[in-house]
Amino acid sequence: MSKIKLSYFDINGGRGEPVRIAMSIAGMEFEDERISFPEFGKMRGSTPLNALPTLEINGEVYTQSNAMNRYIGKQAGLYPDDPWQAFLCDEVMEAIEDIYHYIVRTFALKGEELKAARAVLCDTLRIYLKLLGNRLSAAGGHYFADNKLTVADLKAYVLVKSLLSGNLDHVPVDLCEQVAPNLIKHIARIEVEPGVAAYYQKITA
Repeated sequence: MSKIKLSYFDINGGRGEPVRIAMSIAGMEFEDERISFPEFGKMRGSTPLNALPTLEINGEVYTQSNAMNRYIGKQAGLYPDDPWQAFLCDEVMEAIEDIYHYIVRTFALKGEELKAARAVLCDTLRIYLKLLGNRLSAAGGHYFADNKLTVADLKAYVLVKSLLSGNLDHVPVDLCEQVAPNLIKHIARIEVEPGVAAYYQKITA
C-alpha cells in the first residue's frame, strides 16, 4: 500500500481541499499535513514549485492540484471514464484553477490598490461564474459531468463556498447569486452528498 501525504495550508478550502475530500471518499489512508502561512513562508523553497498543495507518494513529492484530483478521482469513482465526460470535468476544473490564479494575485495588495484590483477581479469572476453556471445547466443542473458526483463538483463546491464566506474584501457575497444562482443550489446539493458530509463530520469531530 502506498504511503501518501497531502501537504496544504491549514484551511478548509482552496486548491487542496477537493483532494482531501476525494481521498476521504476513496477511503484512502493519508497524512493530512496542514501548514500555517508563516510556516510556509519559511519552507517555500523546499517544495518543487515553491507552492502548495503537494502530494507525497512513497517518498516522492508531486505537484499540480488538478493532476491530483484526476489521480485520486479515478480511484474514488469521481472521474469519468467516458472521454467527453472527462473533458467536461476537466474544463470546469481548469476554469476554477484560472479563478484561483486571479484571486491569489490580489492577496499582497492593500488599501485602494486592493479595492481597485478586486473590482477588476469581480468582472473576471462574473465571466467565469457565468460559464460555470451555463455548463452546469447544460449537464442537467445537478452535476457538471457524468450525471454523478465528480471532482469537478468538489472543486466548484469549495470555490463557491469560499466566495460566499465573505473572506474576500470588496467581493460581494452575493456575486455568485447575481450571476449564476444555480451554483448556489449546486453547493447545497454537494454538501449533503454522503461522502462529502462524512468528510466534514470527521474533521470537525
